[in-house]
Amino acid sequence: MDNQLQHKSAQVKEEIKKVIIGKDEVIDAVLMAMIAGGHIMLEDIPGVGKTTLALALSKTLSLDYKRMQFTPDAMPGDVTGFMMYNKATLEFEYKEGAVMCNLFLADELNRTSPKTQSALLEVMEEGSVTVDGVTHALPSPFFVIATQNPLGSAGTQKLPESQLDRFMIRLTMGYPDAESEAVILKNESRDRVNMSSLAAIMTLDEIKQMQQEATSIHVEDTLYDYISALMQSSRNSEWLRSGVSPRGGKALLKMGRARAYISGRNYLIPEDLLFVMPMVCCHRVTLSPKAKAAGRTEEEIIAEIMKSVEMPVIK
Repeated sequence: MDNQLQHKSAQVKEEIKKVIIGKDEVIDAVLMAMIAGGHIMLEDIPGVGKTTLALALSKTLSLDYKRMQFTPDAMPGDVTGFMMYNKATLEFEYKEGAVMCNLFLADELNRTSPKTQSALLEVMEEGSVTVDGVTHALPSPFFVIATQNPLGSAGTQKLPESQLDRFMIRLTMGYPDAESEAVILKNESRDRVNMSSLAAIMTLDEIKQMQQEATSIHVEDTLYDYISALMQSSRNSEWLRSGVSPRGGKALLKMGRARAYISGRNYLIPEDLLFVMPMVCCHRVTLSPKAKAAGRTEEEIIAEIMKSVEMPVIK
């Protein structure tokens, strides 16, 4: 592994901390997801820094960044692009949609129609868009950061399970603690200056190299069995109507490798998997009627599953 790249990833975190105060774990998780090549769901109330985080990432990682506000009248063509007739050439030409970038911020995704939401399915899974039967590849690397307001907020509708499953992790930024909020208030007048002064730490080629190196993290056979046991336990739980999908198991492995990578190790340990499992799995399960009646949460049940499966000993 390239120690210089690992050092740069730490520099990226320090640079982002100039504008995102008191959320080190969230920054770490987002960087791990990007190293793992996955997409990120940020679920939280407005005003806690979700958009600022996405913009800071784009600046420090040299990513071409586009943001789309998902409103009830947004159309699928706004996302994927569309064909337009050119009178000069007498031909139809492809006009790029908002996703033609490296980092696409889908702001308030759960405020738009299911038809427009579904326009992101191919984008997130295949890294391409198909318009009128012609497939157009997206730039590489490509990431989606989607934000959604908590369910029950005015004008929101639940994302389908098939779409949630395409997000590698789901995070909640939450309110800042008292000390961090005081710092934010003190720096309020300098926010614009801070954002414009963020330095580009990494190039696109370096990001792709990190992603490639993370795939080479060594995994003992017992850890594959451990991941499988965790997945099976979620599917057999009386508290869950549906457990974690096979795609979720793959995401857990990739995120575990990414955590090992940023920790400076070239091998995976069980603690890596347990650290990332809540952010990888909680949005991929569905509570049973019994769990809902008992007032249980996905986080509680995933935590119990993590405790119930015996952790392997790595020699």
